[in-house]
Amino acid sequence: MVGGMVRRFAVVDDSMRPTFEPDDWVIARRRRGVPDRDDVVVFTHPSYPDRFLLKRVIGLPGERVTAKDGQICINDHVLADPWRDGPMCADSDDRVPEGAVWVLGDNRCGPSVDSRVLDAIPIEDVSWKVVACYWPPSRAGRINS
Repeated sequence: MVGGMVRRFAVVDDSMRPTFEPDDWVIARRRRGVPDRDDVVVFTHPSYPDRFLLKRVIGLPGERVTAKDGQICINDHVLADPWRDGPMCADSDDRVPEGAVWVLGDNRCGPSVDSRVLDAIPIEDVSWKVVACYWPPSRAGRINS
C-alpha cells in the first residue's frame, strides 16, 4: 500500500456476480470527488463499522432512482447497463439526496445489502473506488467502470 492511497479487499459474497465472485481479491484506490455512475465503490456498512461493502454506483445526487420489473430507471429513463433486465429481489423508488449516491449489487436477483435496504449512501462514507481484480489470476484485470 502506498501512503494509504491503495488498499485490497476480499469479496465475500455473491452480490456483485458476475463482475466479482466470492474469494476474488480487488485493489481499490482512495476516492476523490463525487463517484461516477457505474463506479464500483467500497464503503463501510452503516450498522457494522468493521464490515466493508462493495457495490456499483447507480444513482447520483438529486436523481430519482426507480427499480421495478427488472429494470432500473434514472429520472424515468431506463438505465442501459448489462444487469438491467432480469428479476430483482426488491422494487424501490427513491430520490437520491444531495451529498449521497444510490448503490446496487450487480446480482440484482440475489439478496444484497445495497440502497434498496440501506437507502442512499453519504458520499463521505464512500472511501474507495475499485480499479482491478488481482486474484484469482484467471479473473485478474482492470475494472472498466
